[in-house]
Amino acid sequence: MGTEGIFPTFFLSGFECSSFDWGKEGRRNVTAELRHDVHADEDYAMLPSLGIAVAREGIAWPFVDKGNGDYDFSSIDPFLAAQRRHNVLPIWDLCHYGYPSDLDPWSDTFVQRFAAYARAAARHVAEHAHHGPLCFTPINEPTFWGYMGGEWGWCAPFGKTADDRRRWTLQLAKADIAAVKAIRADFPDARFVHIDPLIWVVPPRNRPDWAEAANREAYEDAYIAWDVISGLKHPELGGSMEIIDILGFNNYSFGQMEYAGGGKPNNPLQPGDDRIRSVCDLVTEAWAKYKRPSIIAETSGLHGGRAQWLDDITCECLAAVNKGVDLHGICLFPAVDMQDWHSGEWLHMGIADVEQLPSGALMRKPFMPYVDMLHQWQKKLNRVQRLDSDPFDKVVDLEDIRKAARELSPQPDVQWN
Repeated sequence: MGTEGIFPTFFLSGFECSSFDWGKEGRRNVTAELRHDVHADEDYAMLPSLGIAVAREGIAWPFVDKGNGDYDFSSIDPFLAAQRRHNVLPIWDLCHYGYPSDLDPWSDTFVQRFAAYARAAARHVAEHAHHGPLCFTPINEPTFWGYMGGEWGWCAPFGKTADDRRRWTLQLAKADIAAVKAIRADFPDARFVHIDPLIWVVPPRNRPDWAEAANREAYEDAYIAWDVISGLKHPELGGSMEIIDILGFNNYSFGQMEYAGGGKPNNPLQPGDDRIRSVCDLVTEAWAKYKRPSIIAETSGLHGGRAQWLDDITCECLAAVNKGVDLHGICLFPAVDMQDWHSGEWLHMGIADVEQLPSGALMRKPFMPYVDMLHQWQKKLNRVQRLDSDPFDKVVDLEDIRKAARELSPQPDVQWN
């Protein structure tokens, strides 16, 4: 591991951009629901004021792909302009739970069409990009989408069995690999962040007979997309460590769960449960499988706990750095609050909360305890708290991060949440 990081800032952020087919509610466009398209300049202006120069952003495949090789990328023009104006480097999500409605998700055409779209998207953003490297997440959370769309039936393709889940996850991994190869044919220096939840699953206390199923979900099913994309499983599909490139671990408190059985979503463990594991241990285990550069790709607390969450998660990450993990950043996600997919309630997990005004406008209001904690950690890690006019003149010196980890010497804590 060298000392040169991948990104210009250690703390990253991003914007929720789901475009799933949500059954009776039809196609969702969360970017529009959050008015991020309208507030793009304001949303991006916030990031450099907080010392953040990297943001996850979405291109909604269902809306830009018109079929027959025809694409309309005008929907991302406000984001490209804001990124240029405020000097923010994007990591583009090319598929965030949504695909074109006219496409058979189980067909070979799905893989081919996604690869063609990914190549076209890369060409478009390259033409308008203000700074490199080009960076993409081909398919966001393919393993979780396997559950959400393949077994739980929340969104398309509305599968309802474990077999559907495995089949859908494998299809997404195939499409992902094809997209990476298509983009690299034009842009060999492009970088890719492959993102899935970092989870832990335990059996109920009164069901020790479910221990094997819980372990299988925690140690096998949770890794299936990464395993295929990295070539550890199904190497005939073309995966490799060069394809997987950068690992992105999504981490939330509800990612540590009690196994529910019956194909149902698991139940989150509550704070204080003695079955909770430290995030340091989970990150270290996941990284050790692949030994690739890694980031925390999404993390946040809720409501008033956001500042404490940031403090705890950063300590856990530094403890993992002390164990040898090649960590290149922590993405505080989302930058702007989002709503619960089911209830529509605001989650109060963003760097900025959202207040709906009588006019219907959604006013952004930074949650200052969260911001203050971010600045405290930037100071400890020798990071700037506000970006200058050229944040891309150098990348993060990882020795700063490793030095802080050694000096602070945080210990893994099972009660991190």
